[in-house]
Parts: sequence; C-alpha cells; structure tokens
Amino acid sequence: MNPLRISLLQTDIAWEDKPKNLSRLREMLKTLRGQTDLAILPETFSTGFSMNPAPLAEPTDGETISTLRQWATEYGMALAGSYIACDTSARRYNRAFFLTPEGEAHYYDKRHLFRMGHENECYTPGTERPVINFHGWNILFLICYDLRFPAWSRNRQNEYDLLVYVANWPAARRKVWDTLLQARALENISYVCGVNRIGKDFHGVVHDGGTAAYSYKGTCLASVPNNAEGTATVTLDGNALQEFRQKFPVWKDADSFSLNY
Repeated sequence: MNPLRISLLQTDIAWEDKPKNLSRLREMLKTLRGQTDLAILPETFSTGFSMNPAPLAEPTDGETISTLRQWATEYGMALAGSYIACDTSARRYNRAFFLTPEGEAHYYDKRHLFRMGHENECYTPGTERPVINFHGWNILFLICYDLRFPAWSRNRQNEYDLLVYVANWPAARRKVWDTLLQARALENISYVCGVNRIGKDFHGVVHDGGTAAYSYKGTCLASVPNNAEGTATVTLDGNALQEFRQKFPVWKDADSFSLNY
C-alpha cells in the first residue's frame, strides 16, 4: 500500500451561509495544494447542523457538490465531508461525500440521526454503508452520532484501513468524542480520524474541536489545537498497518453477526 497523506480541516461554520463557508474552505485548500491526497471537512460544513433543511438541501448535482468537484480537480486532492442533501422525492439527508480529483464521487447518508437535536424528525436515515477505495486504501466514512454505535463501524475481515468521522460534536460531550475515536482505532485495528468544528452555532451550542488522527494502536498521530481554525496533515503508513494485522490477527477471532436495518 502506498502512503496516504490526509489533511484534517477544523473550522468554524457560519450559520446557513453557504457562500461564506465555501469561501473559507477555498482559502484553506489553496494552502494544501500539492501537500495532501485527501482533505476532510467537518459535518454539514457549508451550513452548520441546521434542522431547517428545506431551503438548504441540494441534490448531488447542485452548486455545493459541483463546486467541490471542480476544486478537487483544480487542487489535485480528494475532498470529503458532509452537507444537507435531497433527492427527487423531497427527502432530506445528512450526506457524506467523497470526491476524487479524477471525477469519481461517493456518498453515504448518515445512518444514526441525533434524536436529541430532532435530526430524526427532519432527515431520512441511510441504509447503506459503502467502503470507498482510494489510492489503494479502503475507507469507511461515517458521521458524528454514528460514533456511538460500534456495530455500524465493525471492521469485518479488515474490509477497511481508514475510518473517518466528521462531526458537529458539542464541547459538553467532548470526553465521549476523544474516548470513542481512540476506541474505534483499537477495536478495529484501523487508522481513525475525526474532524470536528469549532465555534458557537445559532442555538448557542459550543464546539471546541478535538480534530485528530489515531493509529491502529490508538496513538494520536496529529491534531488541531482546541478552539482554533486550522489544519493537520499526516502521512499514514499502509504497510505498517498490514504488518501489524498479520502479527496480531485479533480480527480472525471476531464474532460473526448480522445487522438489521
């Protein structure tokens, strides 16, 4: 496996202001040109975690994704994050995207909707869990509240090498974020990264970041300082991961079970 350079982008998010958030993103991407293979943005990076999806939702050929696809090609890097999406049936989704410089597009609709924030009343849950192949790496991409449900991230027969969570995770529950990201790396023998926002949202909810990448041994490889906009770039070693999986094959003794959607 070739090394994979990933950049974690920790930002504040202007509430329901797509132009401002896209402008902020473009300035950050300019500094990463030639420095990374994959740039990862927070959950609902262009709007914030809004429960007002009707005027904000876009299809996959809408302005937000079309713009990001152009930038992926222009800057020579894959872009990943989530945004508020819709389909032809007027259903709304918290949809993750993974857009490559070669023009490929992959999507995942958030499975576990945060009922305490009424997300389950405004959005439709996803039922698919695609594993994305990029530069020889298999990547599973999940969103925020999904982190609390380990069965959904179960790494069956080493089907993925990198597990990504993007989030709007509040500072009040920061300990859970830090603990579970590390736990997912250890239990799945996988690299794990979590990208969170900072700042206060429209409802006064405070976010302090915690954006970080962890090794398959649970070691923190890179992080962005709390309460600061910034990026952290790290190179992941796929060969070291494969060697460790062969040396310590705990995955061979995992229990088999099925999930009911």
